[in-house]
Amino acid sequence: MNISQFNNIFFIGVAGTGMSAIAQYLRGIGKNVSGSDRYFLPDRPNETREKLEAEGILCFLQDGTGINDKTDLVVVSTAIEDTVYEVQKAKELNIQILKRSQVLALISESKKTIAVGGTSGKSTTSAMIFDILQYAGLEPSIISGAGLTSIIREGKIGNAKVGNGEWLVIEADESDGSIVQYHPEIGLLLNIEKDHQEIEELLQIFAKFRDNTKNIFITNRSNRLAAQMSVKAENDFSVDQTIFAGYKAENFTQKGFEISFSIADTTIKMNTVGKHNMENALAAIAVVNKLGVSLQTASDALAKYEGIYRRHQIIGEKNGVILIDDYAHNPAKCAASISACQPIAPKIIAWLQPHGYKPTRFLRADFVKEIAAVLRPQDEIWMSEIFYAGGSAVKDISANDLINDLKLLGKNAYFVEDRNDLTKVLKPHFTGDDVLLLMGARDPSLELFAKEVFEKL
Repeated sequence: MNISQFNNIFFIGVAGTGMSAIAQYLRGIGKNVSGSDRYFLPDRPNETREKLEAEGILCFLQDGTGINDKTDLVVVSTAIEDTVYEVQKAKELNIQILKRSQVLALISESKKTIAVGGTSGKSTTSAMIFDILQYAGLEPSIISGAGLTSIIREGKIGNAKVGNGEWLVIEADESDGSIVQYHPEIGLLLNIEKDHQEIEELLQIFAKFRDNTKNIFITNRSNRLAAQMSVKAENDFSVDQTIFAGYKAENFTQKGFEISFSIADTTIKMNTVGKHNMENALAAIAVVNKLGVSLQTASDALAKYEGIYRRHQIIGEKNGVILIDDYAHNPAKCAASISACQPIAPKIIAWLQPHGYKPTRFLRADFVKEIAAVLRPQDEIWMSEIFYAGGSAVKDISANDLINDLKLLGKNAYFVEDRNDLTKVLKPHFTGDDVLLLMGARDPSLELFAKEVFEKL
């Protein structure tokens, strides 16, 4: 198959981040695109729907009215089951049905592709690569898992853009194994940590990703497991001074919301937080340098980097509390997110809403280990009940189980079952110089929740 053979494309679940990105890209290259979503309800405003329709993507209720005999492709996410009426209708009309990842693979075959893989940092690093290439005048395209602030400012969702250049930047997702479908010119592996699958399975998946990469495969040699995937050391990057690789960052410092570090003789300053973002930036530089972008040009571009949606997004400051909203949702990401906020204020109060009963059960020990390791004596960790997105999940674990595990380790850990009670119960814990860090993913209402918490501070 080739993406050029499809002209009238319908997305079931088009409001999802991964789905909306591909829908916008396809519309941007001239396809007739439409879609439905369960969150599109009669007489109820929906910002995603409004932005999709502003791009010329027709949006429908999830009732089948958007699928007809002119539709030549229906795209579904992994969350869409065969029992959904629209899937049944597409089958009755003999319309080709493909998963989101399959369509992304077809798109990537039509462009020179940079695929960003790893269990953490994919969205951020993809955004950095895109911003640097755009600053360098290469006019790239991007299909991302998160909205770039620079694109959101244009009134768009921000997770996709079609450029006139030859390069496309995509996230290669390992969570559903779809990363093995891509054959990029450049493959980037940021890290490997336990998330969604056991380490042994992840190693097999990422090895296939490496083997499928056509030209250049770049790995992070400071991540023990990612280093095992290395092909040529001169292509790699590292933040560990004991490893001699082609790209190395040193002299990391963070002051408030600014980080700085050096690569060779160049100092790079960015308006972001955390050592993990130095690693992300270093990875981006390792990629763009292979395309002829100089270190100085990359440094100048990163100085203007504006970040992405819900990645250490500052909501505001009120009554001595800085509220930060973050997409962190696996153990390594949550630990990195907490650690990145610690230079900002003497006390961090972190809150997490785990998502999914099966993932929470699978990662329980890792959540406890990683979070406990980064909490300072004065810091606190709070959790509300696990986000349930529907389906046939076995509800045999609670977020309170993780909190009790953390208590046994002597940590300041608290459970507030209903997140709507969070601000009220937190107030006695504020010192007047705190960061309140909200963490969670998959739940589309988390952005609104952050705004509600800020109003109540």
